[in-house]
Amino acid sequence: MDSHGDGAQALADALPDGVVLADADGRVTLVSSVVAAMLGVRAEDCLGEPLGDVLALQDQEGRTWVGSNRPYAGLVTRTAVPEQSWLLPDGTEVLVAARVHRPALDQPVSQVAVTVRSGRGRARLDRERSDLVATVAHELRSPLTGVKGFVQALLNRWDKLNDDQKKLMLTTVNADADRLSRLIAELLDVARIDTGRLQLYPRPSDAAALVRRIVESVQAGTSRQIELVAGADLPQISADPDKFAQVLTNLIENGVRHGEGTVRVWVEALGPTAEFQGVRLIVDDEGQGIPLELRNRVFTKFWKGGARGGSGLGMYIINGLVRAHGGTVVIDDAPGGGARILLTWPTEDRRAE
Repeated sequence: MDSHGDGAQALADALPDGVVLADADGRVTLVSSVVAAMLGVRAEDCLGEPLGDVLALQDQEGRTWVGSNRPYAGLVTRTAVPEQSWLLPDGTEVLVAARVHRPALDQPVSQVAVTVRSGRGRARLDRERSDLVATVAHELRSPLTGVKGFVQALLNRWDKLNDDQKKLMLTTVNADADRLSRLIAELLDVARIDTGRLQLYPRPSDAAALVRRIVESVQAGTSRQIELVAGADLPQISADPDKFAQVLTNLIENGVRHGEGTVRVWVEALGPTAEFQGVRLIVDDEGQGIPLELRNRVFTKFWKGGARGGSGLGMYIINGLVRAHGGTVVIDDAPGGGARILLTWPTEDRRAE
């Protein structure tokens, strides 16, 4: 092989996916080491052989990749064969795609380039999706079971229940329905964050007033003490008020749910050395904190730290909403030994284009 061929072989061998090239006559001109290992052949023994003989891939019915896709036939406008699942001679799944090259539309195929990669990545993704579905199903089933049980009891025993019992059951059903609504809203937020379809309507907002209103709202629903420390001369922030309230409410409620003692909320102006103008928000609790080795996992979906419930989506959504506004989220240790969540929130609109 000449130096040009040696360079192409070295490049193909360096790629993470296997590569097979065939010329205008359907004869193999290059086989990378990755795909040679997959097929259990020596790369140099494949040169000049028919593509169908070298690419010994079959589906569950015994059809071959070349026979099914016929890369040298078909419409002259075809430029690619989409990725498909095929089986190696040993039964291992691989994902195969190809590019079909022609000098011009009125000329025959001059080269076919095939890529082959392990199917383990897709199998792992399928497992993750199955885990996601199972987790969502579990989270939805728990409150739904409560709703179903109490409604069934009301239907079966309506005449035997007094008004206080009926009210207690209906109050519980209402709370479980609210929990279902919140979970569905969280799942929709996750989907929008994942797909980049999160809609924000930021406007200049008074940070101190927003924070104070949110703290008072959460305080009204809990017996735990929540302290607010607001700095002087706070700049305005660019925020979608509903999303800002969602972020801070979740953080404070996390502190109440998972921490102990007093939850403290601090809001202060960012210093002159900060990357941008804005405010720093700090939420401290007095619980056990979050170990250093777990902090990277906190912002993943369905992460739960502690045994006090929650969907495990809160911190993932918080991180997505803050970063969508152009801010940052960091986890640290609170002075009292609990968890500290630090947010930076910009004055200017720093959303990505």
